[in-house]
Amino acid sequence: METTISGSGSSGKGLLKKVLFLCGILSSLLYVATDILAAMLYEGYSYTSQTISELSAIGAPTRPLLTLTGIVYLFLVVAFGLGVWGSAGRKRALRITGILLVGYGLVGFAWPFAPMHQREVLAAGGGTLSDTMHLILAAVDSLLFLLIIGFGAAAFGKRFRLYSIATIIVLLMFGALMGMDAPRIAANEPTPWVGVTERIMIFGVMLWILMLAVVLLRAENGLGSTRMQTAQGESK
Repeated sequence: METTISGSGSSGKGLLKKVLFLCGILSSLLYVATDILAAMLYEGYSYTSQTISELSAIGAPTRPLLTLTGIVYLFLVVAFGLGVWGSAGRKRALRITGILLVGYGLVGFAWPFAPMHQREVLAAGGGTLSDTMHLILAAVDSLLFLLIIGFGAAAFGKRFRLYSIATIIVLLMFGALMGMDAPRIAANEPTPWVGVTERIMIFGVMLWILMLAVVLLRAENGLGSTRMQTAQGESK
């Protein structure tokens, strides 16, 4: 009887972890899918020369869509972060990664209150506190991304560590290019590749989060198989 109860409890915890890890995969897929869909719905929008933020800018027809899906995305990220945190065990780096993911998700709930204005408005001097807050949040998110990936890299083996380092290099390189285009956006000047630059950077983060979730799921599946074998052995 005791063995059955213990096994049932472990199975329930394992299932909860898997659900939370799946939230990490779903969050990345939702982000990318929403970006692609919104760009298709926004007539005249250029996927290569305009930023993701312009899809949710004040006055953009796709702002309601991104606000709604953005909230769902953030809940998924927070859930994933809690899953990472709860599965860390003695891995301090993984525990910090989970905490940072939760922090990133919670900070993200400020985004709907800090949209940017469209380029034409900014160029005409119509920027407000909302635009300033938008830039601050972008800087905070960038820092959190680097910390999340940095601590996550330390939690696993060599291959994942090398992949994480490569992702950080991509973020720094394309983040620098993105920063060079920022004044041109505010001045409503041509930015022919800013959309590509930003999406390589952001989608790189989304892919890393997805891969972290996959690694954790595989680890949990392996642990679940071990628990089942142990329970079967005890029942005999």
